[in-house]
Amino acid sequence: MAHSLRGARDYTLSLFDRLAAAGFDDAQQVPRLAIVNPPLWELGHIAWFAEWFILREAASSHPADAQQPSLLARGDDWFDSNTVPHRSRWALDLPLTGAIKTYCREVLHRVEGRLAHAAPDDESLYPYRLALAHEDMHGEAFLYTMQTLGVEPAADRRSALAEVTGEVAYPGGTIVLGGAQQGGFVFDNEKQAHACRVAPFCMDAGLVTNAQYLEFVEDGGYQYPQFWSAAGRAWLMGQERLAPRYWRCETGQWCTRRFAHLSMLASSEAVRHVSWYEAQAYCAWAGRRLPAEAEWEFAAMSRQPGFHWGRLWEWTASAFEPYPGFAADRYREYSAPWFGTHRVLRGASFATPGRLRSPHFRNFYRPERDDIFAGFRTCAV
Repeated sequence: MAHSLRGARDYTLSLFDRLAAAGFDDAQQVPRLAIVNPPLWELGHIAWFAEWFILREAASSHPADAQQPSLLARGDDWFDSNTVPHRSRWALDLPLTGAIKTYCREVLHRVEGRLAHAAPDDESLYPYRLALAHEDMHGEAFLYTMQTLGVEPAADRRSALAEVTGEVAYPGGTIVLGGAQQGGFVFDNEKQAHACRVAPFCMDAGLVTNAQYLEFVEDGGYQYPQFWSAAGRAWLMGQERLAPRYWRCETGQWCTRRFAHLSMLASSEAVRHVSWYEAQAYCAWAGRRLPAEAEWEFAAMSRQPGFHWGRLWEWTASAFEPYPGFAADRYREYSAPWFGTHRVLRGASFATPGRLRSPHFRNFYRPERDDIFAGFRTCAV
């Protein structure tokens, strides 16, 4: 656990340094977009979160539940995401970069000291596992920000791999969704364990590729309203686009931007940076449908050799809703505020740490998000 916590912090700092080298440690240089945070604020928030649940022994994320004060006199005023609205994070009088890095190192040092004396049971280790998962997810979010701002990571994270083709038939059956996972940690939206009946279905072995999606684009898919839901049409009218977010057609050749580089569109790679609305519209055009999250999990758990996942998050047809018996955990705002407004994604992306990769994990985003490392696969109607 200590090794994982330190590795996650080192990785977080390395990503922040890449953004800082590009000038984005200064909040005034960061565009005020709903899909990004000022990187310096995000760095401080990550350390603050670990301090809150581990060092300050908070029983929940409620502002009154911390047992100890922050190491920073104004830490709660700066970094509590529940009380600091997103729009205000550009105007905070944060400490200098060096001071926040020192705070990050000090929090980690004290966390490691506390961990050395922690009982090796699930209850005692829960806040450490929560803080680690939180930092891992913010690490991936830093990469989303780097893609959005056109900053290249230190390592090649473009995942240029061809997708498998074909379709796999599944007989259906009953599976158990939710419940405890390996390592003794599970987010609240995966509770409680319950049986789910899945009807027989046929699903793509791989994700929809750039070549397949290009057929939709070149067939005028973005121009025909019959392929788009009412919400999808409303979203599309505000975008002024005829292709995915990072696609460009230059002198008759389609290209796409990966972080800081523009490259030729690789036909056999999975299409990515598409919204749920775009995935839904493609399915309508192709006479297919998105899989329900239970179908996706059934396929992943079947371990059929033809089914591959883990390169990109995958949009599903399912709305993000609580499982039966849901109750919010200590991080009370992780799931509950987003039920009904977000869509479920399953799997993982090339940027997801291995310890977060699970066929049970429920990721969730608003349907218009197209900055995340997400694609989709389809099912027969």
